Amino acid sequence: MAQTIEAFVGNALDDAKISPLHRRVIALIAAGYFFDVIDFTILGAMIPFILKSGFATPAEAAAIGSAAVFGMFIGTAGQGEFSDRFGRKNIYQFNLLLFGVFTILGAFAPSVTLLVVCRFIAGVGLGAEQPLAFAYAGEYSPKRIRGRILALVHFIGGACVWPIGTALALGVGSFVTEPEYAWRGIWVLIGVGALLVWVFRFTLPESPRFLATHGRGDEALAVLTKLGIAGPTEKLTTDVASNTKSDPFGVVFRMFPRRVIAGMICFSAFFGIAIGLGAWLPNIMNAKGFSITKSLQYTLAMNFAVPCASLFMMYALDKFGRKPTAIVAFVGAGIMAIVFANAGTATELIVAGFVMIFFVQVAGNSMQIFASEVFPTNARASGFGWAAGVGRLATAFIMPMILWIQTGYGLTTVFVCLAIFLLIAAGSVTQLGPESRQKGLDEVAAPTG
Repeated sequence: MAQTIEAFVGNALDDAKISPLHRRVIALIAAGYFFDVIDFTILGAMIPFILKSGFATPAEAAAIGSAAVFGMFIGTAGQGEFSDRFGRKNIYQFNLLLFGVFTILGAFAPSVTLLVVCRFIAGVGLGAEQPLAFAYAGEYSPKRIRGRILALVHFIGGACVWPIGTALALGVGSFVTEPEYAWRGIWVLIGVGALLVWVFRFTLPESPRFLATHGRGDEALAVLTKLGIAGPTEKLTTDVASNTKSDPFGVVFRMFPRRVIAGMICFSAFFGIAIGLGAWLPNIMNAKGFSITKSLQYTLAMNFAVPCASLFMMYALDKFGRKPTAIVAFVGAGIMAIVFANAGTATELIVAGFVMIFFVQVAGNSMQIFASEVFPTNARASGFGWAAGVGRLATAFIMPMILWIQTGYGLTTVFVCLAIFLLIAAGSVTQLGPESRQKGLDEVAAPTG
């Protein structure tokens, strides 16, 4: 029986050796992801400057953050339908352009209302970047080291960003005397950096897996040649998966409802804590009596846990598997949330915060990489996008809720609630799909019509 084009391309990519084109694809994906993550992680460090400048009240600052998160929900959930139908590359480029332009426009906004609008539109582009980054990188990665490669993308684009972003805010705040120039200048730098990456990313090829499952087999084989992969020795056939009219939304919710719902719960816990808590962490410490500078210094020290988590994942994901790593880390994060809430001295606060952030990042990003692997090629971006999109949307409510709970019931109650949420997420990981460690993507979820 003749081999199908989908099977040949999938097997060839799963067993491939790393080529210069592989490295360029991974580097440009990681670079775009860097500016995606730095934008929302740095918000917490910028809030004290926005408040001190008198540009916005605390409630308005929360609205600015929530506007971006609502935009991210639309971008994250909506991009899947387009990229699963029309290709990864074009949607990938459009979202970074949208994010870069409106981030710069937001930096020059004369009022809170216009800044909220700009942050919402930038958030649409921002939200589309993340699910495509992992889907795109995963589709190029050999199965034996896919966990390591996706962890590397996160290390460059999603982990180093946390201390770099906090250090950037700290550095700009030290050299710029006017708080308003500080937060506006930071957004200009982020927007310009994103547009530079956008220019370089025009050299990216389309995903061969996408091409093969959408009736464009010759183009898929051409990309394999550029990757240094030999072509087929026999005539290839097509099957039901070679259907450009398949509905990604229908595939996800008809065939994989349990996986997508479990993903929604996990992403809500991860984003809600990583982004929601991260956004208010400097402000929480500022309210405890530490200066803005001290608060940012302590946050910077804690955020070095994020690259440490990524380095650990490079080993753990292909050694122990995505599922065990995520479950153990979610439980550990829940325990450390209670420890952090009861930290008394500055040293205890930094140590407990470091360990808590380490576990949160290992849990959330192991789960995130897992979620990018458990849907078929013709619905991968949609499945991941809907799960992550609901998580983004939940964050828009969690961010103001953290402040509300802290004000009404105290800091300890905030962290007890977060700990319970983390334990629920640990249980949800078990429903996300079969373990994907060193398996081909089509073994985890084969393309379907």
